[in-house]
Amino acid sequence: MIAINEKTLKDLEFHTLLQTISESCNTEIGSEKALQIQPFKEKETLLAELAYTNEYLASFSNNNALPNHGFETITQDLRLLAIEDSFLELASIRKIYQINKTANQYIIYLKKFKDYYPQLFQKSLQIEFTTVIARAIDEIVDKYGEIKDDASPDLINIRRNIQLVRGKINQSFGMALSHYNSLGYLDEIRETIVDNRRVLAVSAMYRKKVKGTILGNSKTGSIAYIEPEATLKFSRELNNLEYEEREEIIKILRNLSACIRPYVSTLLHYQNFLSDIDVIASKAKYARKINGVLPTITEEKKLFFKEAYHPILFLKNKEEGKATFPQTIELENENRIIVISGPNAGGKTISLKTVGLLQLMLQSGMLIPVHERSQTFLFDRILTDIGDNQSIENHLSTYSYRLKNMNYFLKKCNAKTLFLIDEFGTGSDPELGGALAETFLEEFYAREAFGIITTHYTNLKILANELPFASNANMLFDEKSLEPMFKLHLGQPGSSFTFEVAQKNGIPYGLINRAKKKIENTKVRFDKTIATLQKERSKLEKTSTILKEEESKAREESQKMEKINAKIQEKLERYQEMYDANQRLIYMGQRIDDIAEKYFNNKDKKSLIGEFLKMVEIENSKRKKISAKEKKQKEVIEKQVVAEVKEKVEEIRKEKKEKKEKKIKEQKAEENKPKVTLKIGDRVRMKEGKSIGTIDKIEKNKATVNYGIFTSKVAIDELEWIQPL
Repeated sequence: MIAINEKTLKDLEFHTLLQTISESCNTEIGSEKALQIQPFKEKETLLAELAYTNEYLASFSNNNALPNHGFETITQDLRLLAIEDSFLELASIRKIYQINKTANQYIIYLKKFKDYYPQLFQKSLQIEFTTVIARAIDEIVDKYGEIKDDASPDLINIRRNIQLVRGKINQSFGMALSHYNSLGYLDEIRETIVDNRRVLAVSAMYRKKVKGTILGNSKTGSIAYIEPEATLKFSRELNNLEYEEREEIIKILRNLSACIRPYVSTLLHYQNFLSDIDVIASKAKYARKINGVLPTITEEKKLFFKEAYHPILFLKNKEEGKATFPQTIELENENRIIVISGPNAGGKTISLKTVGLLQLMLQSGMLIPVHERSQTFLFDRILTDIGDNQSIENHLSTYSYRLKNMNYFLKKCNAKTLFLIDEFGTGSDPELGGALAETFLEEFYAREAFGIITTHYTNLKILANELPFASNANMLFDEKSLEPMFKLHLGQPGSSFTFEVAQKNGIPYGLINRAKKKIENTKVRFDKTIATLQKERSKLEKTSTILKEEESKAREESQKMEKINAKIQEKLERYQEMYDANQRLIYMGQRIDDIAEKYFNNKDKKSLIGEFLKMVEIENSKRKKISAKEKKQKEVIEKQVVAEVKEKVEEIRKEKKEKKEKKIKEQKAEENKPKVTLKIGDRVRMKEGKSIGTIDKIEKNKATVNYGIFTSKVAIDELEWIQPL
């Protein structure tokens, strides 16, 4: 059972994150639900919720995007519908129709693509697919959302009569308009609309001469708006018909509402389902913004967040164009407590909050910005003590409040607890407060709880070094610029760089020296040792960065070579295509030569034409019909290939020519060399060979050459003399 209190949510700024997610929702209910997100108490429900968000996030990058889930809230409409003999207005009917169609669309879609969205498909099985509601509404309401004329027989007659009366009104009004206009009684605008009725715009001086009812005047009083007497009778008739129409529509809507009433609970399920989808979609959108992923959830007690970002800080820095530095933190049974130390403003609190917020997000069904190989355990409790937390209402000082909080920790802390404490032990006398903090830390350690604390206290750093399953960590600090590097390094405590930072901020060196003398030499030496170690660590970090850059450059060079190889392969393929095409042309030329020779011998024209046509048909059967555009593209490619080949051929010809000229020069040089008469005992070798031997015997134009392990008879002209050693 997972239980996380409101203080933890506040300390980790969880509500700020929920506000961002709420703003991305499409529906009013979805926005409200997003603000109410809490850590899940049951593991099965949590894992399902994480799977929903992960599947929705995947929909952004595949070709099967999920359909629209938007709808208008129908909570009040359903409350009214649930009352017997009540009826819904047309606007409410439209909302119900839309929510039914949207839910049905989702059910059908998720069933079709259940292989892509298996968990969302399982969720859709919780609601019922029905066409009764939409079908009943379709019979009454048209595609524009208005009541159809044929919704009932009486409505057809009423609307037909309304059209007739309106025609009579227009006709009688037109006659009155022409009559009074010809008499010059009307203003320039001639007519207008008042209370949805056509009226004459009569000049005020002639208003008594126009028969009819005055429905109003202009602001200046210069125009009187009069409905002609001829149209009054028809207007009254129209009013009666419109009243009858409204009564008939109410009757139709009452019957339709009665038809929909049995499905109130179904419609409520639709609304809950679609609002849940809205929240899931909003969480997926947020995950896309922060590069969120679903890490492995393990049964083993372990927390490993690799390259973790604080999501709120990440988005804020992204807007301002600033860099955000990721942290890698690992907690396990053999290293379950980390004590982070180092200078102020170095990122200790952010590192602490990052772990807490990401764990809280994950246990609330959200994806988190970490490396995909990250993994974590689900904690029963996350306890936090971050910030000043002075309580004015309860008249508690910072330290009193913290002691009260530590008391709560001692009551709740167990082996499945993650505790996060910022500036552990502060608020009281350093010696006494540090001793009490050390005792608390030993107690949390004994209970096998997982935790991260930040501190400046030396005794806590020493304790972390002494406890087998605890470790120190520090925020790296540039020793030259005295600027924080915002990188967490596990394994060693950090110096506070108190005096160095003071010097950088302009405090006189003499005052700093006096301050150093007021504290124990051992403290200074200890802090100095830590600072030295941190400097060494910074150098190693820089070396590591340089090596990574070199690796990146090597990877880029490798990618360039791959691209070059791909281009070479492409060229080879194009040359091969051209070679194949040329081979086909050579074959065709040989066939034509054979046919020509055959005709030369037998003079049979019929056979000649038949053979030629057969060859043409065979070649045409291999061709594919292409458009003029494709043909043009192919010609351009062929010209390009030919140009490339021509260029390469020219290079080869040039190279062959140079080799030939070089060979001729060598031959001439050889001919110009003074010829040596070979005799027995001379060292020789063949002109085209490398092995050197000695002449044992000469017979006519041949010599027997001894190579040591074998002898060979060779023509004397093929041997060249080698100068003795």
